[in-house]
Order: sequence, then structure tokens, then C-alpha cells
Amino acid sequence: MPDWLLYRGTREPHDGINSLPPPPPWRSFSGGPTLDIPPAGPAGHHQATTYRPSDDAVQQVNAALYLRRPLLVTGPPGTGKSTLAYAVAHELGLGSVLHWPITSRVTLRDGLYQYDPLTRLYAARREGTVNGGEPTPDDIGRYIRLGPLGTALLPYARPRVLLIDEIDKSDIDLPNDLLTIFEKGEYEIPELARRAEPTAEVMTADGSDADRVTVTRGTVRCNAFPLVVMTSNGEREFPPAFLRRCITVKLSQPADQAELAAIVREHLGDLADRSDDLIGQFFERAKQGTLATDQLLNAVYLCRFSDAADRRDLADRITPYLAAGPDED
Repeated sequence: MPDWLLYRGTREPHDGINSLPPPPPWRSFSGGPTLDIPPAGPAGHHQATTYRPSDDAVQQVNAALYLRRPLLVTGPPGTGKSTLAYAVAHELGLGSVLHWPITSRVTLRDGLYQYDPLTRLYAARREGTVNGGEPTPDDIGRYIRLGPLGTALLPYARPRVLLIDEIDKSDIDLPNDLLTIFEKGEYEIPELARRAEPTAEVMTADGSDADRVTVTRGTVRCNAFPLVVMTSNGEREFPPAFLRRCITVKLSQPADQAELAAIVREHLGDLADRSDDLIGQFFERAKQGTLATDQLLNAVYLCRFSDAADRRDLADRITPYLAAGPDED
């Protein structure tokens, strides 16, 4: 295994991230006092510990880490595009993954922060006034919560992992809007920048009200650029300016039946015993149309406990094609 690889795809946690060299001069950021990454939660743990990355995926993840560039992951459904983010965070000890699912209605602001002025107004009215009619000083940070992208750009000592899921579903402007944020490694919260007080304590995307962080003069700036994993199902093309700033990797379905069987074994252990017939049938069917590996996992698990007379027929019925093959159109 090449010595330069920090993420190795072994699924065993290690401290390789401590060997990450300083960034290139054009990707250096300085966000002030550093923060510790919160510990990882249970989300995605099973997927992270059973994921089998390709050699190309391992190489490209490391390129993104070294160059401080976002990673654009494409491929058919069920190839582990989203799981890759959890696998990297687990192996390198980078805490919980910040997840930002994308729809056509999502804007850049949604990923950066949310501000709730109405609740703030109602709270001020309830508290009344003091000091001869002057409004009661309030804690504006109680009404601001950083989004997944906004949290990832906090000045952590090590990179956070941010999963921007299905970016190809976004509004046409979002990829270009993200470029500015990725290049600067910072953003402004106008509601805080306008205040006379220099600091405010705000909530994060993955913290409670008691775990607030300090924002100075309304600006959030990273120290360690996050590992941004953006997934795409190929439903749109991205502008060249966006693509040239990304490290790209294309994932594919298992190349042969043995690889598919190994994946099933990783996920189901002994429950995968005597499932060679189902795996072979699934592999042959996948040549005629789009199927996802998690469909096979469901079929093997169900057939292990069912008393169906025809296991192969049951497996077929619960694994419909997601898209027709070239001969099925």
C-alpha cells in the first residue's frame, strides 16, 4: 500500500489524518482558535464498517484531502456514493458526518445557517422591557443555527466530513454558488455582522443549545478545509468551472459474482450462507437493467427467514428494475 495514502479503505480506525501535510499555498485558511470535532454518533456505522471502496476511490479521496478540494462522486444507485463519506470519517476518526440532502428548492443559505426572527420577536415581547422602556437584551445566538455546510466551515483542528447528497437535483445556480464558498473557505452571517457586539454564541447543525460555538464579527472561517463529498446520479451536467475545482470519482457496480458475494458477506455475515443461487440470479439480471446492491441484500435477508416455496421467484419480486437496460426500452 503506498505510504502517501491517509485513507486506505481498510475500515480499521487509525490516526493517519495526523500525517496530512500543510495545504498548498492557494488553499491555506486561518479561522482563528480551533475547535474539537464532536465524537461520531451511530448514524452510518454499519455502512462505514462494511464498505469496500475501489482502488480508484481510495486514491481520489486522498487527492481531495491533500489538495483541500471537494470530491464529486458519481455512479449508479447502490454503488456506495453516500457511504463513502461515512467510511472515510470512520477510518480517519473525523467524527460524525454532516449530511446535507439536496432538492430543487434548496438554496446556499439553507446549507449555511437558519435564522428565526419571529421566535426572537415573540420572546422579546414575552420578556417585556426594562430600564425605562428599553428592550430587554436578548441572546441572538439562540435563534441562529448553522447548517451542515456552515458547521463544516467552523475552525476545526481537523477536517469535518460533509456529505452533500444528490447535488444533481439542485437548482441550476447552487453549484456555482458553492464555488465561492469553497474557494474562500468562509462566509458571513449578516444578522451578526450588523451588531455592535463583536461575538455571538450560535448553535451548530449537530449540536444542542448547550454546545454553541462563538462567531466573531459575523464571519465563519475554516482552519482545516472540510472533506466535502458531493454525490450525483448523473441527472444533469455541471459547468466546467465547477468540475475543474473538484476531484471526481465514478463508482460502478461489482464487476463479477465473487465481488458481489463478498459484499453480501460483509453486510450479512452468516446470514449470507447458502445464498449463491440468489447472488448468481441477481448478477445475471443486472445485465438486463439497473439494480442496486442493497436490493440484493434485502432479498438475501428475506429469503433467509421466509418459507417461500420458490426463493428465486420471491427475490425477483422484491428486486424490480430501477431502470430498463438497452434491450428493454
